[in-house]
Amino acid sequence: MPATPREVLELLQRLLSRAYAPYSQYPVAAVVRSSTGRLYGGVNVENAAYPLSRCAEQSATLQMVSAGEREIAEVWVLSQGPQPATPCGGCRQVLSEFARPETPVHCLSTGGSELHVTLGELLPHAFGKRYLHQT
Repeated sequence: MPATPREVLELLQRLLSRAYAPYSQYPVAAVVRSSTGRLYGGVNVENAAYPLSRCAEQSATLQMVSAGEREIAEVWVLSQGPQPATPCGGCRQVLSEFARPETPVHCLSTGGSELHVTLGELLPHAFGKRYLHQT
């Protein structure tokens, strides 16, 4: 089981406290490491008009893209509770736009449980030309 780098874990823990989840009461934080090694973080931000809410993985990816980067090398997701949460289907698709099928995705929980998979394992048949060029 790969150890989460200290700086990533500290960033995830800081971010988790900033999540805005008044409706679900389920805060989530995410960090993506770009191909240049820079870390970008995000949190879930809920909205009363629920379809307008954004997941942590999307927030982190948007931060990376806004900084001018286009390739995700690794993903970490921290959820509150005993079991780790995996990215939702929409987030899996967003990640696949900027990551390769072999990109590691580390799902962590505040209860100490971990799940380590690849993006390809989470989304084996992603939609879009970027994914198709990588197989």
